[in-house]
Amino acid sequence: MTPNARGHLPVLTEQVLRVLQPAGRRLLVDCTIGPGGHAEALLDAAGRDARLIGIDLDETSLALARGNLERFGERVRLFRANFADVCDVLAEAGEERTDLLLADLGVASTQLDDAARGLSFAADGPLDMRMDPQAARTAADLVHRLSETQLADLIYRFGEERYSRRIARAIVVARTQNRIERTSELARIVAGAVPPAARRRRRGVHPATRTFQALRIAVNDELGSLQRMLERLEQVLTPGGRAAVISFHSLEDRPVKQHFARLAAAGAARLLTRKPLTATVADIAANPRSRSAKLRAIERTA
Repeated sequence: MTPNARGHLPVLTEQVLRVLQPAGRRLLVDCTIGPGGHAEALLDAAGRDARLIGIDLDETSLALARGNLERFGERVRLFRANFADVCDVLAEAGEERTDLLLADLGVASTQLDDAARGLSFAADGPLDMRMDPQAARTAADLVHRLSETQLADLIYRFGEERYSRRIARAIVVARTQNRIERTSELARIVAGAVPPAARRRRRGVHPATRTFQALRIAVNDELGSLQRMLERLEQVLTPGGRAAVISFHSLEDRPVKQHFARLAAAGAARLLTRKPLTATVADIAANPRSRSAKLRAIERTA
């Protein structure tokens, strides 16, 4: 698949099509539609009678999806919402259940590359990180409002950062001197807190990567939203309906794996992926961000 608007290339597209088997399906739901790359592939594979509901919190992503999926006309309906609220979106669309559901938990390239979003330290920008620009709390708010202990716990829990205490201490010291408002400032502070030997061991990985991940997860309640979406799968899938989730780190993959296993053990679903599907060498060459992607899928039993 070639990149669509602004160079976004969806990950694991062939794997998604292989496990979801959209041909002949009536209703598809893309819970995290982003610029619409997966949605386009699903609609092309599903056939002319298929319709798709796309969900995203980000108005910019919805605008990109609207343009990229324009050729499908009224077969596509887009909703600004959290993917955890998939039941409410279906009800608003006049639907009860869907035949297929996809949730790509990654941050779109269009969001990562937009310095104004503050999601990356690759380019300097405001320390924001909100997926929903209308949300009240930014990453800068967390950096300044949390105590040293709270910051350390957050960075350890959501970033799995072993140097979380040192990093939290460095942040607290720095914020007493000046308010930390820019991504470059925070990245510099974190890098200075990580021991040189650890930086050498993490060759090719910026020392602030895990701290930025932790703040982004906390700002957007990503794991809470994921859990709420998983708990609604039984309710929203038709018998024989399939769901796939693409995760990018263990904090996401673990609850998906565990919830799918519980559904299978209860006889409510059949595992379609005993082990997660991952990117091929060709996938990684085309899109290096697919390197850490893992896809798991289930089929709802009758």
